[in-house]
Amino acid sequence: MADLLLELFSEEIPARMQGRASADLQKLVMDALAAENIFADGAKAFATPRRLTLAVSGLPLAQEDRKEERKGPRTDAPQKAIEGFLKSAGVTLDQCTVQEDKKGSFYVAVIEKPGRAVEELIAEIVPNVVRNFPWPKSMRWGRGSLRWVRPLHSILCTLDGEVVPFEVANEPDASIKSGNVTYGHRFMGPEAITVKTFDDYVEKLERQKVMLDPQARADHILTDAKNLAHAQNLELIEDEALLTEVAGLIEWPTVLIGQIDDEFMSVPQEVLTSTMRANQKYFALRDPKTKALAPRFIVVSNIEAEDGGTAVVNGNERVLRARFADARFLWEEDKKQSLEDFAKKLTQVTFHAKLGTVAEKADRIAKLAGKLVEDLPEASTAEPAEVLNIVERAKVAGRFCKADLVSGMVFEFPELQGFMGRYYALNDGLDEEVADAIAQHYQPQGPSDDVPQGAIAQAVALADKLDTLVGFWAIDEKPTGSKDPFALRRAALGIIRIIVESSLRLKLGDAISLALELVARHGELRSSLDGIVVRRDLLSFIVDRFKVYLRDQGVRDALVDAVFALEGQDDLWLVVRRVEDLADFLKTDDGANLAAGYKRAANILRIEEKKDGKPYQGAPDVSLFVDAEEKALAQAIKAARQAASKAVEAEDFVSAMAALASLRGPVDAFFEKVTVNADDAKLRENRLKLLAEIRTALHEVADFSRIEG
Repeated sequence: MADLLLELFSEEIPARMQGRASADLQKLVMDALAAENIFADGAKAFATPRRLTLAVSGLPLAQEDRKEERKGPRTDAPQKAIEGFLKSAGVTLDQCTVQEDKKGSFYVAVIEKPGRAVEELIAEIVPNVVRNFPWPKSMRWGRGSLRWVRPLHSILCTLDGEVVPFEVANEPDASIKSGNVTYGHRFMGPEAITVKTFDDYVEKLERQKVMLDPQARADHILTDAKNLAHAQNLELIEDEALLTEVAGLIEWPTVLIGQIDDEFMSVPQEVLTSTMRANQKYFALRDPKTKALAPRFIVVSNIEAEDGGTAVVNGNERVLRARFADARFLWEEDKKQSLEDFAKKLTQVTFHAKLGTVAEKADRIAKLAGKLVEDLPEASTAEPAEVLNIVERAKVAGRFCKADLVSGMVFEFPELQGFMGRYYALNDGLDEEVADAIAQHYQPQGPSDDVPQGAIAQAVALADKLDTLVGFWAIDEKPTGSKDPFALRRAALGIIRIIVESSLRLKLGDAISLALELVARHGELRSSLDGIVVRRDLLSFIVDRFKVYLRDQGVRDALVDAVFALEGQDDLWLVVRRVEDLADFLKTDDGANLAAGYKRAANILRIEEKKDGKPYQGAPDVSLFVDAEEKALAQAIKAARQAASKAVEAEDFVSAMAALASLRGPVDAFFEKVTVNADDAKLRENRLKLLAEIRTALHEVADFSRIEG
């Protein structure tokens, strides 16, 4: 068995591309080997800013000899056809076998293929991988034709310590030839290194100040950063995305701590952390007791400085001081204006040519939020006077939720939209709940983001997302395939998460209709908008997103379909409860057996209704019951339907399921003792109506025809 070491050494690879690139390298090489029936014991890929590395262990030295069968012409085919086949297959007639099928006898060439050396295969595979590597963006350099993310300098490729010889053409420039040489850290170990095996490679890179494993670099940064913070009685504000990015920017992490001038600590915390994170890749620290931002930061250097990092820290402090000075200036200037001043400027900002300005959107959000908040728990249980107060505050939050978009701070730091609106609201003397609603109304912006907290914040967030969805549906700008330029899928998922995770009772169809009324007042939409179609299509879209959401939670699509098949199922929180209770019911013996009984009844009905050309519905005639099992089933169905209907009306789905479970015995007895397709036509029709009653009874809770099995 042999071990392969492959390194592609280049100029700096963007940090955001490294993880995907190392995975692609492993997949492309291993898939190509597998296509040649070559399999390894293990493989692992690595990335640093200047290299992609693949280490493969336990490769065979050569392919096994193979036999390939190729079907030829019939044995009675013209001689020229047979000779042509033998020539193309490279065999003689003696090397062919004769096989027969229902069309006759035909020749089959048995071609023996001796196994090739793995070294030879690798020499073909790697150049092909390099030439066709799926970089999101790539470039050519010099006059060469080869494309890579950045100029590719060398290729190291060894098999059991010996160079696998090949070259990758870069016409008309010189080709890149494989070898056993790589290079260490750009500054602390730039000399050429000759390596043989993976262990030798890792050891020599370490000596030349290169830490190969990105996870090891990230762990090193995190540990040192926490230790430095702890030494100052502070706490690291952990940021996994930033940690991954920084680990992709350096090959030899040296963690240092710097200081923020006290004069900047009055600037909003989000401004400072955003500046440090986005522009400088610094980690923020906080006081573990107060959770307030501390006047310290963590910087990760790519060199070990002789002075212990003093000059590096001083230089980064100067850069940060200048950035914070700019941020403070913007903050002070913005505070001279009120949210009302900012809101007036929104009339000059277009949201969409067909949907008006951002000011018009904010006005719609305010009105819609005022309507929606009335149905949310905090307002629905409050006294009338308090309800009016909540509604008015929701309208204020909605009206000002987009105002910070024209502030100097958000112009410079777009990621702070919403957050800055909160600070401006507090600066204007608005209450904290309104300010928090402004800050949270974009949430959730992703699967890991929190949903808004509090009725006002939830109402404004729902209103914003509903207005966006309804607006773009109204102008027929829907997502297509993988394209979703206005993030409408994210908006739909945001609505779903706010409703479900906050246990909100909201009739989504009614909410869409309210949003439609507001959008329809805009210009050309007044006469052209088909509200019924928009409402139906948008509700269907959100339901589809809802199914994806539930599937990610481990819920079967069939159960969701079974509930949504019933009329008026647009209360998403109630649907979740109904689906959960249905899933639990079907796990019981009663549930499984009742579902099987339903399926049997439904299958008989489907066949007979198709044959007779009519549906069987309506109450069966009790005077035509012959067998005791018919009478017992009819009585059980009547009692179960009444109990289930009452329970469903009370939203007690567990009791509804229990009522339906009582049908298990009568249904089993009916199928065991009663012949449905009796010779007497009236008797047969009556029994089919009784089966239809089973179907109707179970549909009190869900459409069991949608449930598989």
